[in-house]
Amino acid sequence: MTSPSEDDALLDALAAAAVEAALAAGHVLWAGRRSGYQVATKSSTTDMVTAMDSAAEAAVVEVLARLRPDDAVQGEEGTATEGTSGICWVVDPLDGTTNYLYDVPAWSVSLAAGRDGVTLAGVVRDPTHAETFTATTGRGAWLWTDGEAEPRRLRRDEQSGRVPLQLATALVGTGFSYSSDRRAEQAAVLTHILPRVRDIRRLGSAALDLCAVAAGRLDAYYESGTHAWDRDAGLLIAAEAGCWVGGRGEEPASIELTAAAAPAIAADFRRLLAAAGA
Repeated sequence: MTSPSEDDALLDALAAAAVEAALAAGHVLWAGRRSGYQVATKSSTTDMVTAMDSAAEAAVVEVLARLRPDDAVQGEEGTATEGTSGICWVVDPLDGTTNYLYDVPAWSVSLAAGRDGVTLAGVVRDPTHAETFTATTGRGAWLWTDGEAEPRRLRRDEQSGRVPLQLATALVGTGFSYSSDRRAEQAAVLTHILPRVRDIRRLGSAALDLCAVAAGRLDAYYESGTHAWDRDAGLLIAAEAGCWVGGRGEEPASIELTAAAAPAIAADFRRLLAAAGA
């Protein structure tokens, strides 16, 4: 059993390491976007990967190896190191690779540190907009904008945002799989949801979608097919901002369904997802 001061010290250390690693990867990606890079495919011909994905992951691993050498690391691009501390990092060095390839300004670096299946710290860096979203468990979510002296605390409660918020006036984010079969299923879900909300947005980065719900830029989000490195940091940020986060029914978020919503519409949104077969 650790003391509160020891817990705080751990959370501070994890948050600092996550921010430094995310900034390092973001710098690599920002420089690479202007210098050219090689492009290949992963799971399908529409699932793109650039040389910069691997370069950004290497930048993250270098920082974590220096600051947190005893932690385990699992990266989307293949990093898999074992640790002795009980802390495991999940890393998406470039969430939104297709956007990055096409110079669409919606891509990010996502890092989360957890222990025993519980996410303790999460950071999502958006280099294009010079924004860094951070959260540690039980201590709130924050938005840091480069050049500003103080961060903004992110809070979604019954009174925040567009008042009164209803499902019919909610702006909802989603994403689509690279698998053609799963896309067909997602299209069927979308046709049920779209007529019942204000509109749908597809940003192309699950991490940024979840942060957008936390920041009030979206009112809800859902997607199937996300992996831990796509969602864990953003889920913590949304939850610490006061949003509901979860998966199907009473289950936690998973590859089957990852969802988040402002508290004012959470119950209605969950019912809508169930009715749509999400």
